Amino acid sequence: MRPPSLRFASRFGTRLGHGLPGFRALGPGSVSSLLKTALDITYGLLIFLTLLTCLVFAVVAIIPMDQVGLTVTSDTGGTRIPLPRAHALFGIGAFVGYFGGFTLILRHLRRIFRTLTLGDPFHPDNVSRLKQVGYILAIVTGGVWLGQFLVARLVRGIMDPPSLFNLVTPAFSVLVVFVLAEVFREGARLRRESELTI
Repeated sequence: MRPPSLRFASRFGTRLGHGLPGFRALGPGSVSSLLKTALDITYGLLIFLTLLTCLVFAVVAIIPMDQVGLTVTSDTGGTRIPLPRAHALFGIGAFVGYFGGFTLILRHLRRIFRTLTLGDPFHPDNVSRLKQVGYILAIVTGGVWLGQFLVARLVRGIMDPPSLFNLVTPAFSVLVVFVLAEVFREGARLRRESELTI
């Protein structure tokens, strides 16, 4: 008996590919184009939040205010601690840095997805963009961990300080970004070699 041919599978796969034209990964009207639109919206929202926190920072720094208190609650109860202006400015500044850092990350990601929309994923500039994303992500992650540590010291006994194990997953994410940067570097090199060969 003759074994089944692979011709049916190839035809079936071809029909599936023609039946789903909207699920392209690259180019105009592709998934990358849709993701870039989502990034544009999120980018605008983060710019608004960053400017808003900068405005709050300026208000707290300039306008005289009475010392306020911060109430921290837990399962065993709560405590009220004084919040000097310097501490308030530090906390608001941390939010400014947090939102600003992710705004810069989305700025680079938007430019990367723009090249994907144009059908040119291995653009040479994408290597430096991915590396900058990795550096900013590492700084933001370290800043968040340091901020949580300082808050835990400020309200000692109410909030547990963060553990170094909390940095494992973010550190892995940063490493993945740098590995992707090297992959894009290799892709850009192969593209240059193919262009020279042609």
